[in-house]
Amino acid sequence: MSDNFETDLAALPGDGTWSDESDWQLADVEGADGVAEVEHMPVVAIVGRPNVGKSTLVNRILGRREAVVEDIPGVTRDRVSYSASWSGRRFTVVDTGGWEPDAKGLQQAVAAQAELAMRTADAIVVVVDATVGATATDEAVARVLRRSKTPVILCANKVDSERMEPEVAALWSLGLGEPHPVSAAHGRGAGDLLDVILEKLPATPREVPTLGGPRRVALVGKPNVGKSSLLNKLAGTERSVVDNVAGTTVDPVDELVELGGRSWHFVDTAGLRRKVRTATGHEYYASLRTRSALDAAEVAILLIDASQPITEQDLRVLSMIIESGRALAIAFNKWDLVDEDRRYQLDKEIDRELARVPWARRVNISAMTGRAVQKLVPAMEAALESWDKRISTGPLNSWLKDVIAANPPPLRGGRQPRVMFATQASVRPPTFVLFTTGFLEAGYRRFLERRLRDEFNFDGSPVRINVRVRDKREQRRKR
Repeated sequence: MSDNFETDLAALPGDGTWSDESDWQLADVEGADGVAEVEHMPVVAIVGRPNVGKSTLVNRILGRREAVVEDIPGVTRDRVSYSASWSGRRFTVVDTGGWEPDAKGLQQAVAAQAELAMRTADAIVVVVDATVGATATDEAVARVLRRSKTPVILCANKVDSERMEPEVAALWSLGLGEPHPVSAAHGRGAGDLLDVILEKLPATPREVPTLGGPRRVALVGKPNVGKSSLLNKLAGTERSVVDNVAGTTVDPVDELVELGGRSWHFVDTAGLRRKVRTATGHEYYASLRTRSALDAAEVAILLIDASQPITEQDLRVLSMIIESGRALAIAFNKWDLVDEDRRYQLDKEIDRELARVPWARRVNISAMTGRAVQKLVPAMEAALESWDKRISTGPLNSWLKDVIAANPPPLRGGRQPRVMFATQASVRPPTFVLFTTGFLEAGYRRFLERRLRDEFNFDGSPVRINVRVRDKREQRRKR
């Protein structure tokens, strides 16, 4: 668990160093407001046609390599959000797939994602390849954006030197205002662009409407566990290609499915054979797109072949889901092939291999026959309810006081740490921050997590507990 909480509680007093009891009391009153500010950062959408360097620009804005970059057009196919900051101001950057006005099939889904990002953003950066100039697609994008009430910044990318700057002037014809020359690959002009973005961002982000759309579900697992078969069974059509050859699915496959009286947006992902850094060729891109689909999902269904022993690959996929912070349900597929002996062995494997996720609901299904697939619905609904859950500061601290009184934290360096205050910093997943006078051991944090789950019921969702230790130098100065 991370002890870096700036991203979770940026709105708390000062620089995060707690020096006296009045600070703690202030947090008790203002904690909920601070959390709300963190959760609604301004959103900057990066849009444009395929292969103009949107993901490269996103990486330049972030100052780190997060978005997938490749010379092949169409590597980015979904909206992916990242936290960024510039000149002390934090905001969210949304990388989108290429926008095509006459998109069909997969590209139509890509265009829909980009358009949704534009509708929900506080500022839009439209990226144009300055070496090519304004294309018909760029002009179509400009026509849409000129009608938008959202601030638009025109970025002329791939301007790697001064002698290319005269070419940028031609982009005034798009009617989107001044084109800002940038080389996302080399960083030229990126700082000036970020200054313009901050100028355009509103003082307070727009209220994000409740879209009420289908919840996003990622089907993940190693190859050949039946992800595509399950999607086909749920959809009632041959939506995904199914074959006994492992690795048939490479790109994520989306499908809207009616289950339990509501719509769900399922994504069938590629099976993960090995770690991304050791994968090659199409496996590498399949792994990256699976990660992207998982990041875009709200709940993941981990499929495990119940007829075979739980493998290292299964556990690697499980680790990826936990790291992503998504809600989780585990489906043991191919249950029609499981006999009594295998059930006995499977129970022992679950106790041994899945001990880290006792909170995840398990459903025994058969994608081939349709056995119990409807039971996935209550498992997903419960997981999402937990994932969205917020505990008020008052009940949380009242509960925590009783737990610590009965089971105080272990001594550290001859002294017992005191937990002064707790707050829920965020949801999706539920993240709690404990402000203490000393570090809490990992074992004690796991104990608090178990008790928290027992009290408030977080079935199906990871729970993160972080510790913020009050600065000892400030304590000594106060004395």
